[in-house]
Amino acid sequence: MADAQEIERKFLVSAKPSLDGVSRADVRQGYLTLPDDSVEMRLRQMDDKYFLTLKSGEGLTRGEREVAIDKAQFETFWPATEGRRVEKERWTGDLGKGHTFYLDVFSGPLAPLMLVEVEFDSEEAANRFKPPEWFGPDVTQDKRFKNKALAQALQNKE
Repeated sequence: MADAQEIERKFLVSAKPSLDGVSRADVRQGYLTLPDDSVEMRLRQMDDKYFLTLKSGEGLTRGEREVAIDKAQFETFWPATEGRRVEKERWTGDLGKGHTFYLDVFSGPLAPLMLVEVEFDSEEAANRFKPPEWFGPDVTQDKRFKNKALAQALQNKE
């Protein structure tokens, strides 16, 4: 199981960086819970790996518990996420100074949206972080840019 806490900042992307030497994964994720639920239960497929994640709270620091599941378990629950799904490419790279970035390039109706996340060991480290020039506005506190909200917005467009 992954950490029980996640400290993360999220930004829009002002200019796509060079992705040389950066790893890439195809991601599809769907939500078992509704946007107004007090917790978030997510299914995620990253290439040939599958996860079930429970998130709670809002803002900079959130509760997070994640377990790996197998493909059959994923496929059992995937239909229940109908209407609450996003697809994206996730690029993972090194920012230096011990920081890793997770650049999400959304596909389908959310294209050309790009968001980048950086996780931290403490809130102090998160608050001290100086983003590189290619990062755009900080949307950490903006609920419209949570993946769950983006997935729900897609459902409302249909």
